[in-house]
Amino acid sequence: MTPQTRTAPQAATHGAPGGGDRKVLELHVAEIRQLYNAMDPAPFRERDLDPNAEDYILDWGREVPPGQPLGLVVRLGSEAPTVESTAILTDAVHSHFRQRAESTRRRLRQLFRVGRISLVIGLAFLALVIAVGEYLSLRIDRESYGYLVKESLVIAGWVALWRPLEIFLYDWWPIRAEARLLDRLSEMSVRVVTAPAATTGAAA
Repeated sequence: MTPQTRTAPQAATHGAPGGGDRKVLELHVAEIRQLYNAMDPAPFRERDLDPNAEDYILDWGREVPPGQPLGLVVRLGSEAPTVESTAILTDAVHSHFRQRAESTRRRLRQLFRVGRISLVIGLAFLALVIAVGEYLSLRIDRESYGYLVKESLVIAGWVALWRPLEIFLYDWWPIRAEARLLDRLSEMSVRVVTAPAATTGAAA
């Protein structure tokens, strides 16, 4: 399923409780089952979303300012929504993005673990090469050569710290931002309505 052809999504902003604005994504589908991953054998309440629908929702969510409430409206073209189908979809959407948020946080914890181990290794290597450089500089007769060897080893030691510095300065915050977005998506309101006749004909 491609959201552009089968869901015909549109985004709109509606009033949210408390006087704020809720950013609402509208998805147009013929049947509600199109939003589920057809390859997932789990019950509907536990099923994953269709990958294309998930990617579209994520791309839309990234464009919404942080802190703004989110909502999803699914407009059906060939079936009527029921209380049960709406509840099942709501549970599936919330469960799907909640699991994704937990998985993303596990990835963040693993990244920090790698960063800590890399930092320890890098610092130990830096201390070693500094000591070796000092030793060799005293053993090499010509002062210029000794200085060159010493500085080369120190540079190699600092290069060993490149990976942990990259992790702690740059790599972690996009993952945390993704986890926060997934948290918001796991709590967004979900509504299922019947698409107007004109809209249904246009989406078909």
